[in-house]
Amino acid sequence: MTVGEYLVPRSLPEAIDLLERHGPELLVMAGGTLTMPLINEGIAMPDRVMSLRHAGLGGIERRGDVLGIGATTTLTQLLAEEGVPLLREAARNMASWPIRNMATVGGNLFTPSPGGDVAVALLALDAQVRLAGPRGTRVVPLADFHTGFMTNALAADELLVEISVPTTVRQTAFIKFGRKHANTPAVVTVAVALERRDGQISAARIALGAAGPHPIRVAGAEAAIVGSALEAGVIEQAAAAAVRECRPLTDALATEWYRRRMVGVFVRRALELIVEQHRARVAESA
Repeated sequence: MTVGEYLVPRSLPEAIDLLERHGPELLVMAGGTLTMPLINEGIAMPDRVMSLRHAGLGGIERRGDVLGIGATTTLTQLLAEEGVPLLREAARNMASWPIRNMATVGGNLFTPSPGGDVAVALLALDAQVRLAGPRGTRVVPLADFHTGFMTNALAADELLVEISVPTTVRQTAFIKFGRKHANTPAVVTVAVALERRDGQISAARIALGAAGPHPIRVAGAEAAIVGSALEAGVIEQAAAAAVRECRPLTDALATEWYRRRMVGVFVRRALELIVEQHRARVAESA
């Protein structure tokens, strides 16, 4: 079976109108790296497909202390953004160059675990998503966007149009552990963003990928390090808390037991990496 109609709206209002007109049976895609394999293999057989490539939803814009990332911005475009190193590192760890040239930041939020490495970084950065539909727009914290495995807060007549990221100065670390060094799905992904005040951690966000039905934050691990200077004992407490809080699944890549063990290992390594970076900066400024 082939696609009966391929729709290419030239603006957001046109895209929303098409979605409202054709309903939930309309398959919406941006880069197509998720949907096209399903169509080609006969798993998904939509009558109509709508591409958002030319709907004006791409590009990156700085607005004060917020970075606005259009939903159809590619991962390659994200690699050129120097203001948020954690996002660049996440994009660099995603797939191959041809895929990064097509895959979009917005589409990455819909990638089932163990994909979605950029989504993990965005969660650690306290990102928000802007959704638009016939009733207007609304903003949802990314932490509330994912509601379960392959489910989210997006209404049937809404589109994800932008991701906004605070550009607050933070200490960050991103580690992806896979079976290969490159172009590999994650066994576990860890993204950390910390803020310091007077030598102490004043705010902490630790996000995990491939450790639950979708990217998750581990509040207990975050609470364990707030108010500390990231001493070795505190890092061990945070790693242990992350192990207790994660919800990994068994798949072809790894068992639930192994993923849980690796969560502890790589949360510890990510926090130790931040300690090393902090010491290096202190030594440079001395």
